[in-house]
Amino acid sequence: MNTLTPSQYLPETPPGRHFRAEKFDVGSFFFSGLTGLATLFILAILGVILTNIVLNGWSALSWHFVSTIPKKDFFDAATTGVLPMIVGTTIRVFVMTIFVIPIGVITAIYLTEYAPNTSIITRVIRAAVNNLAGVPSIVFGLFGLGFFIHFIGKNLDTLLHHPSAVWGQPALIWAALTLAIMTLPVVIVATEESLKAIPPGLREASLALGATKLETILRIVLPQALPGILTGGILAVSRAAGEVAPILFTGVAYYMASLPSRLSDQFMDLGYHVFVLSTQSPNIDQTRPLLYATVLVLLILTLALNIVAILIRARVRKKLRSLG
Repeated sequence: MNTLTPSQYLPETPPGRHFRAEKFDVGSFFFSGLTGLATLFILAILGVILTNIVLNGWSALSWHFVSTIPKKDFFDAATTGVLPMIVGTTIRVFVMTIFVIPIGVITAIYLTEYAPNTSIITRVIRAAVNNLAGVPSIVFGLFGLGFFIHFIGKNLDTLLHHPSAVWGQPALIWAALTLAIMTLPVVIVATEESLKAIPPGLREASLALGATKLETILRIVLPQALPGILTGGILAVSRAAGEVAPILFTGVAYYMASLPSRLSDQFMDLGYHVFVLSTQSPNIDQTRPLLYATVLVLLILTLALNIVAILIRARVRKKLRSLG
């Protein structure tokens, strides 16, 4: 019995023909390099900004600075602090998240699972969501002032027979609701994409086993889409944490001697405090370290809120993988 060597399995190369390397694609190399340079340029700008903030703000950052309620003079480094701003920013972001995620998820479920794509109502809702994403933030602030404060708030005071304005004035709840409307398109789009990524076979299998459509959505689709929904929440928190224009007319205060304790209270905010320090200081050189330190605190707070949401998302993904 003859044994074939490995070389005998391969066909012989015809005379005069040789394997050639793949032709170098100049266009692909150029555009790949261009996108890489653009990414490095953006990262370099981000690095310069963060380095500038850290170097200029680290000297003024201290435990006294982050744990003190300031006096009305914000520009004295020995007595000022940002505790009310940290508390106000954190509370408004949490209250906004409580409102925006349920409404955004319900809207995305309707658009993805129930509404026909050819329906006029569906087209109107999608157009409204797309237009809402392009509205300037200052317009949301004016909308919150007119709708939440002058319409809902004043009518609520009249209905509850309040002798003085309680809800018909700038308040924490109105600022949070205004931010919720502003970030609603982010949550809707992220949830829609996450729902569309769920294989249709999971829905069909659940329906074939006798589950209703609502049970399928609640027990099969939503748990699988939860990491994407949390991603939308992270993006909403990132955008809302530093916004100032929507809260100018709806709840932020120039100065408060105490921390907010009710949803009808006004609050101080880190973003607005940065605006005050940068525009109303009598001595720019003296206030500059405080300004940079406040910006650094805002960045750290935003990063902390995002890390909490990312950890929750990672835990959910781990549970889903263990169940799968």
